[in-house]
Amino acid sequence: MLNIIFKLVAISLFLGNNAFSQTQQQEIPDDYGYIVEIGQTVPDFDLVLPDGTTTSIKSLRGKVVMLQFTASWCGVCRKEMPHIENEIWQKHKDNPDFALYGIDLKEPAKKVVEFQNQIGITYPLAIDLDGSIFYTFAEQGAGVTRNVIIDQKGKIVFLTRLFKQEEFDEMKGVISLLLKQ
Repeated sequence: MLNIIFKLVAISLFLGNNAFSQTQQQEIPDDYGYIVEIGQTVPDFDLVLPDGTTTSIKSLRGKVVMLQFTASWCGVCRKEMPHIENEIWQKHKDNPDFALYGIDLKEPAKKVVEFQNQIGITYPLAIDLDGSIFYTFAEQGAGVTRNVIIDQKGKIVFLTRLFKQEEFDEMKGVISLLLKQ
C-alpha cells in the first residue's frame, strides 16, 4: 500500500510541474514481455471496431487513453474485464478527456462481438486479426492480459500484466490523477 501511495504522489508531482518523469516510478519486470517502455511515445496504429469504424491512436492525442489487450479464450482477461467495466469505464466514460479501447487478439469481428456481449462490457473492443497491434507492444509469445495507459501527450505512462489487484488499483489511481479527478 505504501508503494501505491508513493507512486501516486510522484505522479501527482509529475502532473503538477511536468518536471518529474514517470519513467522513474514504474519498473517493468522483464517477464512482462513488453517491447515498449514507460516514457515512450505510443506507436501509431489504427483501431478498427467490429462495425468497421476506424480510429487512429494519433487522433486520441489530448486524451488519457487506456488500451486493454484481451481475447475470448483468456481466462484472466475474463476476470479483469468486469473490473475495467465497473471501476474504470463506468467512472470515466462520459469524460471527453478519456478513451478506453479493448483490443482483441487474433479473433474475427463476430467472435469479438459475442465475447463482448458474453462478458457484459460496454467499452469498445477493437479487432487485431493479425496481432500486429499486440506485437507492437509485446514480444512474440507474450501473454495477452495487459493494459497500457497513455497520457495526453501520447506518452506511455503505465503498463500492467495479468490481473493483480494492487497493480490494478495503482492503474486506476494513475488514470484519475491524469484526469485530475
